[in-house]
Amino acid sequence: MANLSMVSKFATALLLGIVITIPTGVQSIGVCYGMVGNNLPQPSEVVELYKSKRIGQMRIYGPNADVLKALKGSNIELILDVPKEDLQRLASDTSAARNWIQNNVKSYLPDVSFRYIAVGNEVIPGNFAQYVLPAMNNIHAALSASGLQNQIKVSTSVSQGVLGKSYPPSSGTFSSDASRYIGPIVKFLASNGSPLLVNVYPYFSYIGDMKDIKIEYALFTSRGTVVSDPPYGYQNLFDALVDAIYSALEKMEGSNIPVVVSESGWPSAGGTAATMDNAKTYNQNLINHVRQGTPKRPGKAIEAYIFAMFNENQKKPPGIENNFGLFNPNKAPVYPINFG
Repeated sequence: MANLSMVSKFATALLLGIVITIPTGVQSIGVCYGMVGNNLPQPSEVVELYKSKRIGQMRIYGPNADVLKALKGSNIELILDVPKEDLQRLASDTSAARNWIQNNVKSYLPDVSFRYIAVGNEVIPGNFAQYVLPAMNNIHAALSASGLQNQIKVSTSVSQGVLGKSYPPSSGTFSSDASRYIGPIVKFLASNGSPLLVNVYPYFSYIGDMKDIKIEYALFTSRGTVVSDPPYGYQNLFDALVDAIYSALEKMEGSNIPVVVSESGWPSAGGTAATMDNAKTYNQNLINHVRQGTPKRPGKAIEAYIFAMFNENQKKPPGIENNFGLFNPNKAPVYPINFG
């Protein structure tokens, strides 16, 4: 999930800015399956809940044997993260990368549908950023050695805070701190036909700049164009954020790189504007909106993953972090939602 302090730092700039589009059309929206709780259902029950709600994509934040076993035969497409704790080892040791792919991917093929390997989540910029691209290269090489490089794409997941400028969306650029890492990664993504994964949170942009951002713009409920950026007009902050990422990629010769929204959501309790009504409004409107694309990519469906499946009682700090879930740990919905 996006770091609040990082997002707040960019809040004013993010009045219009960050990310989204899809490599191929998706038939249903994905949901992130976080497991930072001591009262969550068993993975087998979780997979059944995904299937019963017709949720066709899942993201997990590290290899979990019980989850991977439960996914066998489900046809649920998976984003599998490489945790930051593994990055340095996988970056420096090709045999470690081969073993990682053998143990966590190949052992479950063809019964589990791996879609992407996300090498690190929101570690750019930061102490782990230097290991991301070398680890991506080694993971990609391990997949290629088994002929899986076209079936499973390698990327990394970044926060919307990587944007240094996002208003207007056409002026979107990566920050100098992020660019030194993202520039070479863009070349990797372009060479291998991989998307950039971006965590997009209008919620954090809104609470970081409530003076300039109206809640309707953040919730997809504005009645008309809010931001004009000829030839485009923006009626919601989500599209503006996504297109700012596209603009930033274009400035790095990455115009053909798709953007996948690897997280997006709204908390239902625990903080400013965190209500069940707002969370339901945002997530339902996101589900309904993704098929439309953005002004820069009209008609190109957005592959997006809602954060998160459950309220997680052990996330820190306590507050909104515990209240992004669509479902309670007893599998009852936090609020009604229709996945379409």
